[in-house]
This record gives sequence, C-alpha cells and structure tokens, in this order.
Amino acid sequence: MATPSTYLDFERPVADLETKIAELQEAGGSVVSEEVSKLREKSAKQLKDIYSKLSPWQKTQVARHPDRPHFADYVEGLCDDFVQLDGDRKFMNDEAIIGGLAKFRGQPVVVIGHEKGRDTQTRIKHNFGMGRPEGYRKAVRLMELAGRFGLPVIALVDTSGAFPGKGGEERGQAEALARSIEACLMLDTPMISVIVGEGGSGGAVALASGNRVMMMEHAIYSVISPEGAASILFRDAKRAKDTAEAMKITAQDLEKFRIIDAVIPEPMGGAHRDPKTAISRVGDAIEKALKSLKDMSPDELRDQRKQRFYAIGRDGLPAAASAATRTPQRKKP
Repeated sequence: MATPSTYLDFERPVADLETKIAELQEAGGSVVSEEVSKLREKSAKQLKDIYSKLSPWQKTQVARHPDRPHFADYVEGLCDDFVQLDGDRKFMNDEAIIGGLAKFRGQPVVVIGHEKGRDTQTRIKHNFGMGRPEGYRKAVRLMELAGRFGLPVIALVDTSGAFPGKGGEERGQAEALARSIEACLMLDTPMISVIVGEGGSGGAVALASGNRVMMMEHAIYSVISPEGAASILFRDAKRAKDTAEAMKITAQDLEKFRIIDAVIPEPMGGAHRDPKTAISRVGDAIEKALKSLKDMSPDELRDQRKQRFYAIGRDGLPAAASAATRTPQRKKP
C-alpha cells in the first residue's frame, strides 16, 4: 500500500479507500475482515478504472513518481556481477549517468543508464539524473569498450534532459550528446534502449539510439518537457497539461508513430506499486530483443539502426508525401 505522500492527485479516490482499509485492519474482528475484503475489491476496481484512461499529463506524473524503479534497482534485479566503471578519462566522473560491465541473465553485457536518486541527498549526488558532458563521454567510452569485446549494450533511460548549466555548456554539452548518439549508431554490437521513466530531449536520445527502443507503459518521451513547451508557447508553465496532450509524448502514441518499437506493460497502478514485477517485465523484453538480434553481423546491426531512424516521419507515408520530404536534387544546367 502506498503512503499518503506518494499518492498522485488523481489517485485520491483510491487513497481514501486504502486509508479506510488500514483503519479497519487496526480494529480487527471477523465482521471487519469481510468489510476489508469488499473495500479491497472496490479499491482494485477503482485503480483499474483510473489507470485504464490516464491522460498524457497524468502519465507524465506517473513517469516521474519517486517510487518508480531506478537504474540501481534494475541493475540489482536483472544483473549479476555488476562492475561499475567511472570517469570519462578527460575531466571527471558524472554521477547522473552510471554504467559498467555485468551479466544479464547469464550473458555478459555493458549496461548504462540515468540515475535520478531517491531522496534529497542522492538526488543532489546524481544531479536529478541530468547528465553533464562527462556522463555522455563516459557512455561513449563504455560503448567503445562494448564494441571492442563484442558485448551487447543495454541502456536504461530516465532523465528530464541533459544538464543545462553553464559548466556543461562550457565543456561541450552539445558535442558530447552528438558523440554519444554517433556511438550508439556506429556500435558493432546489439543495443537495446528502454525508456523506463522520463525520456527528455537530447539527454534521452543520446542513450536511446539503439537497434530496439522500447518504453514502459506509463513512461514519456519528448523533445522538451510539457512545462518547458508551455513556457515557450504560452509563457505559462501551468498550461503543461495542454501541451502534454498536444505533444503526443506517451508510449502508446509513439508506438503508433513508429518512434519506438514496443510498449512494456506495467503492473496495475504503475511500476511504483509493484517494482519487482515491473523490473522482471523489462528484463523479459530486453531478453527477447537481444535474441532477435543475436545472429546479425556488425554491418547488419549498423544498417538496421540507420534504416530505423531514417524511417521516422517517412515510413508509411503516401508516395507523394514521402517524395516531398526528400532533399531535392540540383538540376544540371
């Protein structure tokens, strides 16, 4: 059962029922037990009704829930013998992006991801999951290591975006993001990217340019946060609800547009209500994706990535519309 401080605004009907259940359980007795059973059924139905019709803005809130599994939880639940590798060999170690060597269900892999932190102290340590240039250069180093030793790469994305501070810009944030995207696209080995919470802007794309890109059911993926878009378009961040609807940031919309390859179902009520099941489902999806890529050569893997991303915005368009998007050829004099 969630604590009062972790219920989202739209979960209030469920919160009231679960609070009443807790009060009755303290009272005890056979009659009370029957009432508790009825209330639990009602609570489960209420939760199912709410989560079957979440709006994009509500999904944004679920994607940001502090109790959702984090990178460290996925590593603990899915990997053995994890050896963390730090530093970009140029400036420093960035704690927002973590990676290293591990065994995923018996298979040696390189695993990389964003870590947001769970409380105030760890959130500050991990910079709320917003990677600095050094974090993305670390990711490039790990991907090059994976290519050298023929190891698949698993990337777990959960960030509101790359760190926009002055220091990051001074040390080449845009170049670091571009290099990380290039490293993903040119990798000799299979790469699976999963957006497990927020997928924000270039900070997400830099680790989400793999052969397979998947999202959890209530994750979001967008070029800018709903609040940022509302601030730019309406000069009012409070209109984030409107922009979230217009931006098509949900996993269901993005699968429809073929920007992602698959949606990973979450437990009823979101991954934060049953982290163990959520982590297991992510592991199953990754395992299936890796098996589908295992017989592909390095050239085939690179070509598959290239074709996958070239097709975004074009694949499925009518011939005339597709032709209109191509770069026009200069006529000979």
